[in-house]
Amino acid sequence: MFNSYKVNTLQYVPELCIGCAMCWTVCPHGVFAEGKTAQLRKQEACMECGACALNCPTHAIAVQSGVGCASGMIKAAITGKPNECCDCS
Repeated sequence: MFNSYKVNTLQYVPELCIGCAMCWTVCPHGVFAEGKTAQLRKQEACMECGACALNCPTHAIAVQSGVGCASGMIKAAITGKPNECCDCS
């Protein structure tokens, strides 16, 4: 079974980062670490919600939101069934 907690669509180009702090401020799972520029600390923790990419002014971050853990959590809440995509619920 595909495990979206180990494989995800998050892409980060550190050369484009200006150190604005938005990614590590909005990320609910601490994927990025604070520094002069953002540091990709725990890519496997990305739930693909898209908050980091939406808030990155230089487009240094790209993620296909709606395909990973966040999507699974929403589906589980709507259907009342257990979340089957990851261990974060």
